[in-house]
Amino acid sequence: MTHHLMEEKTLKGPFKADHVGSFLRPERLKQARLQKEKGEITAGQLKKIEDEEIIQLVEAQKCAGLKSVTDGEFRRKWWHFDFLAGFDGVDFVEADKSLQFNGIQTKAHGIKVTGKIRFTSHYMIEHFQFLHSAAGDAVAKFAIPSPNMLFHRADFAEGIYETDEELVADLIAAYQGVIQALYDAGCRYLQIDDTSWASFFSEKGRESIRSKGKDPDKVAVLCARAVNESIADKPQDLLVTMHICRGNFKSTHMSSGGYGALAEIIFGGLDVDGLFLEFDDERSGGFEPLRYVNRPDLTVVLGLITSKSGKLEDSDLVKERIAKAAAYLPLEQLSLSPQCGFASTEEGNLLTEEQQWEKVRHVVDIAKEVWE
Repeated sequence: MTHHLMEEKTLKGPFKADHVGSFLRPERLKQARLQKEKGEITAGQLKKIEDEEIIQLVEAQKCAGLKSVTDGEFRRKWWHFDFLAGFDGVDFVEADKSLQFNGIQTKAHGIKVTGKIRFTSHYMIEHFQFLHSAAGDAVAKFAIPSPNMLFHRADFAEGIYETDEELVADLIAAYQGVIQALYDAGCRYLQIDDTSWASFFSEKGRESIRSKGKDPDKVAVLCARAVNESIADKPQDLLVTMHICRGNFKSTHMSSGGYGALAEIIFGGLDVDGLFLEFDDERSGGFEPLRYVNRPDLTVVLGLITSKSGKLEDSDLVKERIAKAAAYLPLEQLSLSPQCGFASTEEGNLLTEEQQWEKVRHVVDIAKEVWE
């Protein structure tokens, strides 16, 4: 298949068998990163190992039958902080406290806004260029956190931003800049990862927003605007999808609740080409909110295969669930993927690499049976 044809195919939406993007870090890479932190190897030596492991990962993704490939986020500690710290005015910091996931604590890292947020250049453009060169005839997909993650997760130095509006305006401009730079580097498939929507799915989450003196409904509208305006001027042939998640750290989660509480915004108000949605267990609710999809060019990628454990789902049950979703949205507007990445942080989920690839092949096999 020529590269041109592959690009055209991508534009129709996410692939019928797709994935969220992060993969378990191989032991060799984990060791090298530790050695770099201890000063035992140089940044250049670490990069060489990262490059080699990413090339192997790309081949493994293709062998498993995937048409889009990522770098597995192998160069990142976190799915979001590392990227956000690439903007001017944002620093990666040791935080006062760690994030809480179902009783498990993450490392105490975070980001702090210390100046006006701007895009001048971004170190991850180079990361994408390497992936693009390694991808061959597959589509190089790059995942970046949503602008909302900075809005929801950063600490702010005193006096930088007076209002949320002012902050969001700068965030949008920075995102427009980095998205164009990624496009210029050859990116045609961009995924925006966003866990902030999960705050609106439960009363507990909404209460947490109110406790900060904010109106959840107004914040949700602002979050939708931040995403939509960031991609408003995107080139026509850039596919932009969004992954909505309830948290993923060492196989635990952060929040629960179905999509119903925010269905009109998520399914009818986001200008993305596709939505990667968690549907792997009862925490995500049913498929009824899919009825709010109001356009034929939006693909919903059903995350029916969990990345949190190695146990393989029953194929027939997965197919039954796809059929249930198809009662609300035509089958051609649906795709299949794992519900999240396998390693949203460098620690990774609690399954083996072999189980990880079994999961990916499972997605590919089921998708073939359903859609081909």
